[in-house]
Amino acid sequence: MSQFPVHPGQLVMVDIPGKSLDADTAAFLRDRKIRAICLFRKNLGTEDEIRQLTADLRAVMGDKALIGIDQEGGSVIRATSLPQAPAAMALGAIGDEALAEATGAAVARGLRFLGINWNFAPVLDINNNPANPVIGERSFGEDAEGVTRLARAWMRGSLREGVACCVKHFPGHGDTHVDSHHALPTVDKSLAALEALELKPFRALASGPEAAPAVMTAHIVYPQLDGEHPATLSKRILTGILRESMGFDGVVITDALMMKAVFERYGYARASVLALQAGADMPLAQGSLAEQAEAIDAIGAALAAGDLTAERLAQSVARLDRLATQYPLSHRDYAASERAEDDRLMRDIWARGLTALRGAMAPDRAAPLRVICQASVASDGVSEAGASVAQVAALFEGWFADVEFKHLPNLRAISAADIPADGRVNVLVSNQRGRYQASAGSARPDLHLALWNPFQVLDIAAPAVVSWGYADGALDALKRWLRGELQATAKPPVTLN
Repeated sequence: MSQFPVHPGQLVMVDIPGKSLDADTAAFLRDRKIRAICLFRKNLGTEDEIRQLTADLRAVMGDKALIGIDQEGGSVIRATSLPQAPAAMALGAIGDEALAEATGAAVARGLRFLGINWNFAPVLDINNNPANPVIGERSFGEDAEGVTRLARAWMRGSLREGVACCVKHFPGHGDTHVDSHHALPTVDKSLAALEALELKPFRALASGPEAAPAVMTAHIVYPQLDGEHPATLSKRILTGILRESMGFDGVVITDALMMKAVFERYGYARASVLALQAGADMPLAQGSLAEQAEAIDAIGAALAAGDLTAERLAQSVARLDRLATQYPLSHRDYAASERAEDDRLMRDIWARGLTALRGAMAPDRAAPLRVICQASVASDGVSEAGASVAQVAALFEGWFADVEFKHLPNLRAISAADIPADGRVNVLVSNQRGRYQASAGSARPDLHLALWNPFQVLDIAAPAVVSWGYADGALDALKRWLRGELQATAKPPVTLN
């Protein structure tokens, strides 16, 4: 493919196996002229190992390399050893732009220390659908102005510290009932309806001095905009709306093409070509080396056949070069004192975001308690594993004298039968993400602690405290509230009545 002025490998972001760069993968990256890698949990060992990996990747991919990661905060973090940032919705509950900016800056400092220059955050999705199975607390809230204001501030902090942001998921994933990791969602709204809500943050950050440097697409069908293709593969949406109507000239990267919403219908190769034809600059084509090669070869074949033009792809290369030049790949120092201060900041924000509903009060310390939670919650590949039973138990240790623990296999199916009326104070601690099933309507705990999905409080009529997440800072804040050392005074940025 060397006869083309644009090498297809320059346009594709891939992933790699393991926590170090093996010889075969290094040769593949070098031979295919790949310049972009997305790191996942499988790639992250100790911080020294991560720093060595990113240094090795830069040595192979060159000075204009891009190393991306999902480090949103809350339940979606990959580098868990760094100070654990609050979920977007925790920041939404506080509503303070300065704290949002400080959070974005602190996250970027940690990533730069590891040698990462591109963060797929912040989320611009407006969570106006309580049934949404995948966004939830990852959104700043349900109000377009508030989402825009806080996302802009978060992004400002990150960019100042040298890490490129990537707002997502265009044109909006907040009003879906389906997780696009598992199936293809549909949002049947007109362009006017989308402009009135979902598109507002994207339009506000598409151009001007505070424009986002990159946008990630959503694998969602909008039949009133394009009845044939999801947004990731739609020229009407990516070129017509994002490029032409909004004037966005930054990098457009697809969400992962291995997600079932796209992969099962199009496959890696065809989806990569369709995304570039639609106006994207970089398909995110994970998989085995053979699958990644298939995507790269498909782009080369489309270029040779005239289905993609060298001029069009040169525009994408120029945008990617600009992003890598503005946010170069390098390691920064992260002094112990600076890191400790960032950790204090994160913990303070988690504490300030704690939200009490329906007159929730901590149980009397002498009262016998029954604490109910799910036995275990594994990572779903997007979010981290839910709080363990040991972490839940630690909330009550050393303070309450008589605590009985009950671990259910599936907390979503909780019912009145799981909550005995025997004189113990029943505390339901939700350490899983899904909304409760209909049987939960009969459950009447004395206190509901929602550690993850805030919309769970709509399913159970009980006094509740929402922590917006289960990072160390969130659990520490909840523990202090249970001991009467902290008030939960924040206001939810979504409707929870």
